[in-house]
Amino acid sequence: MANHSQLGFQDASSPIMEELVEFHDHALMVALAICSLVLYLLTLMLMEKLSSNTVDAQEIELIWTILPAIVLVLLALPSLQILYMMDEVNEPDLTLKAIGHQWYWTYEYTDFKDLSFDSYMTPTTDLPQGHFRLLEVDHRMVIPMESPVRMIITADDVLHSWAVPTLGVKTDAIPGRLNQTSFITTRPGVFYGQCSEICGANHSFMPIVVESTPLKYFEAWSSLLSS
Repeated sequence: MANHSQLGFQDASSPIMEELVEFHDHALMVALAICSLVLYLLTLMLMEKLSSNTVDAQEIELIWTILPAIVLVLLALPSLQILYMMDEVNEPDLTLKAIGHQWYWTYEYTDFKDLSFDSYMTPTTDLPQGHFRLLEVDHRMVIPMESPVRMIITADDVLHSWAVPTLGVKTDAIPGRLNQTSFITTRPGVFYGQCSEICGANHSFMPIVVESTPLKYFEAWSSLLSS
């Protein structure tokens, strides 16, 4: 959950988000080094008199042609690795289907016979003390901790987007199309997200709440809802 005046990312709760945060820090350090070098050269040229060595230097031109190419490669390789990791789905333990509506979500646990429910935002008047306004729902999506989960995401009416920042997940929900993504939660907790695609008047009022629990508690919860 984000805090007031927070400048960085939320604490990562999945391996993919950990990789994204690490790549962000890596890219930020590269950008900082480039800005520092450019600032130093600008200051040097303003303070020093121009000479023929500065105006016409084949070695310098060679360096500032090759160096940016090397920097781009150093950024592209880890970026491509993370993209492939995010797209890979390997033998999930659980498959869920999320269907976006105006303006709520429907969750279907396809590995169970009769386990599906609608998830609406909890109105402020019914919100328990200590819960987050505009982020809490009446039925949370519960998943087992440390188990690969595959999400199949679609929409019933207009474009939506199923996004949970702390899990590093953001997938568009498109009517007539099934998109899929996967993630693993590394710790128990409650993770909040929101629809990230403008979908109408109440776009701001269809939150997403994912609750990660140990396997035995998930089995007890699923048995209770299926019965």
